[in-house]
Amino acid sequence: MTPGIVGLVGVAMLVVMILGRVPVATALGLVGVGGYAALEGWPRAAAVLGSVPLEMASAYTLSVVPLFTLMGAFATTAGLSSDLFRAANAVFAGRRGSLALAAIGASAGFGAVCGSSLATAATMSKVSIPEMIRAGYSPALASGAVAAGGTIGILIPPSLILMIYGIIAQQSVAKLFAAALIPGLILTAFYLLTVVVTVKLKPSEAPKLPSAQPGDLRRDLFRVWDVAALFLLSFGGIYLGWFSPTEAAAIGAFGAALVGWMRRRLPAAQASACVSDTVRITANLTLIVLGSTIFSYFVVQSGIASTLVEQIAGLGVSPTVVMLILVVFYIVLGCFLEGIGMVLITVPILLPLVTANQFDPVWFGVLLVILVEIGLITPPVGMNLFVIRAQAPSIGLPDMFRGVLPFLVAPIALIALLLVFPQVALWLPGFL
Repeated sequence: MTPGIVGLVGVAMLVVMILGRVPVATALGLVGVGGYAALEGWPRAAAVLGSVPLEMASAYTLSVVPLFTLMGAFATTAGLSSDLFRAANAVFAGRRGSLALAAIGASAGFGAVCGSSLATAATMSKVSIPEMIRAGYSPALASGAVAAGGTIGILIPPSLILMIYGIIAQQSVAKLFAAALIPGLILTAFYLLTVVVTVKLKPSEAPKLPSAQPGDLRRDLFRVWDVAALFLLSFGGIYLGWFSPTEAAAIGAFGAALVGWMRRRLPAAQASACVSDTVRITANLTLIVLGSTIFSYFVVQSGIASTLVEQIAGLGVSPTVVMLILVVFYIVLGCFLEGIGMVLITVPILLPLVTANQFDPVWFGVLLVILVEIGLITPPVGMNLFVIRAQAPSIGLPDMFRGVLPFLVAPIALIALLLVFPQVALWLPGFL
């Protein structure tokens, strides 16, 4: 077989294995080593298998992952989500749908110190859904708002997906974080607008609750001053050039632990559990990136990426049409594959096509995260929906699917905005 055929067979086997629930790291590693051996022989495949772990163990860029993961673990355990929800509720109180608006606003704030969509959705569902149900909100709006708000956790920095993309695509994590900030804020605004329009068209979805008293508003906003300070110190330091992403992650992890200790919500046993969880998550992510690196070597040797670029160029279509095809491809793929797996499988193959059509890889990283977000709230996979289902079993999946549908308009609108105005993502990195 030609190298191209071997490459296509390997990719097909990889997709089948992941759909068959084989762990992503195992599938990537097996296909990468097996494909490389088919092309170059077992001695060279064994050499790659032996050298890649050493390279990864000495890679300074990977140290950012456990530190930001630890920061998110401390923030979750310290109960910052409940304080953020109360503060956001005080801001939006008096408006119809205020609790749903507060859930989205609090999700954006919590995502700024967490970096995980699933953790944001799980935490906010515990905090906000019972209160919305007690207040008379429809289960569809309650679950839809939390599911959509949870997706913001992987767009507003820090973002595990962006960190992994930066490692795979060899892009600056600091630039990716800067590029994602404005789109993250815009997406938050779009989600808030979705709630406003929904309750305007269907007032029965959410009752109008009393406004907050000025004293309550000041008290609830003051309660989250330390969260705001933590974000401004760690990520403001990145944007101002004071810290590297790894240094900012270390400061953020220490700051989150300090906030938890000051609030007396992070005893030694809980802190130890956070460290254990971080070790486990980091080990899993490292194995996945290890498998992806070996798979990337196989993709390069097979030549399928360069062949794909040549075939697309031969069609004579414009770069915009190429990107629209990729957007549709990722939306469909997100209905069946988990986000990290989707990124690790496709980026080694499709990134050369993106750069060949003169698209900025930093801009594409932000676009890719938004496409992953769509996959988190679309059936049949829709991981955010299943996380919420586990926390709120009284809400049926049909209600969740119905509630999340209006929120799909927001990320699609943001994708259109990025395609028309790339500077929405690229202005801040260029300015800094």
